[in-house]
Amino acid sequence: MTHWFHRNPLKATAPVSFNFYGVASTPAASKICSDLRTTRARLLDLFTDPTCNHEMMKNATDSYFSLLLGFINSLDGGTQDTKLRYIQNFKWTDTLQGNIPSAQQDAVFELVSMGFNVALWYTKFSSRLAGKEDITEEEAKEVHRSLKVAAGIFKHLKENHIPKLITAIEKGRDLESRVIDAYIIQCQAEAQEVTIARAIELKHNPSLIAALAYETANYYQTVDHTLSSLDPVCIAKLRKYTQLKMCFYMAYSFCYHGQTLLSSDKCGEAIRSLQEAQKFYGKAETLCKEYGQTKGPGTTAKPSGHVFFIKLGSLVKNTLAKCERENGFIYFQKVPPEAPELVLKANYGLVEPVPFEFPALSPVWTEETHAAFDLTKRPKEDSAKPKKEEEVKPVKEPDIKSQKDSGCQIS
Repeated sequence: MTHWFHRNPLKATAPVSFNFYGVASTPAASKICSDLRTTRARLLDLFTDPTCNHEMMKNATDSYFSLLLGFINSLDGGTQDTKLRYIQNFKWTDTLQGNIPSAQQDAVFELVSMGFNVALWYTKFSSRLAGKEDITEEEAKEVHRSLKVAAGIFKHLKENHIPKLITAIEKGRDLESRVIDAYIIQCQAEAQEVTIARAIELKHNPSLIAALAYETANYYQTVDHTLSSLDPVCIAKLRKYTQLKMCFYMAYSFCYHGQTLLSSDKCGEAIRSLQEAQKFYGKAETLCKEYGQTKGPGTTAKPSGHVFFIKLGSLVKNTLAKCERENGFIYFQKVPPEAPELVLKANYGLVEPVPFEFPALSPVWTEETHAAFDLTKRPKEDSAKPKKEEEVKPVKEPDIKSQKDSGCQIS
């Protein structure tokens, strides 16, 4: 399944030194600053490390966020802002708007921006793992779980931390509700793709596969609708991806629904359902070409070259031929002019985000260390000197090499 999923680029950020000379008035306070700098750099390095796994990522995120939360949360657990929240400026780019950075002097902005990148890492990790030539059952479960974890992180940021930002998010930026909603639903849809592949391989009931495919197609349609009001230049490529996946899974749904109808001796309706599957599959093929030719951020997936994609085309064709053959010999039923209405609800296999919480505040944050940050000793800015802008370099991500496609079979 290499290059089956579309992935947007990681967010890039300017370096942050956490050098609060004079403000951090004790060795313990200076040590917190040093550890923040080190753990942040370590986390950023892991985002592009192809050997990084779940455990490494969790350890790195816990190390950094448990320290950063001391700049946000009061020690008594109250809702009042800590005095350190606005001491440092943070600058980040966005996944859809290229290398145009936005900045806020707010530790909450850093928390949600870095958290967003952590969620993106889980989606990229799942894509890389799904691209292995012979994926095991345990690895397939890890792909499935990684996508649910990513959805949970996006959801947690949206509901609990992004609303706390003082500066409103500009339209089309990563932290804007439409963008983050699109990422949440995309993760759920892609996790359900893993469920569908598993259900097909184990030859589950066609009605279950049809219902799961229908729910997944609706997820992709919702993502497309959510993105439709954003700047077309930024989201054209991602929308083509969601549209082709929607058509692909509608084809799956009508194909397996046709099998269900045939098993109930409704051969005429089955033929019409398979004809509709053929139509959606043709649309998916066309959209694959358009997607590949559309400019925009992110790596280009190549779904039309996958065995998983090609197999559906053969399945639709062969099942339709079988239905027409049986109708000519046994059923002699009229083929309805309208496609059957899909009123399908999956009772199993639906994906929900894994609940996410940031780690507890690091024990190094005490009343003494917090008091050791003396904001009255902050150096006054010299307005006569132009402030040097921190450079935001694009993230150089490792290439995912194409492997022989096994058709998403789980060994």
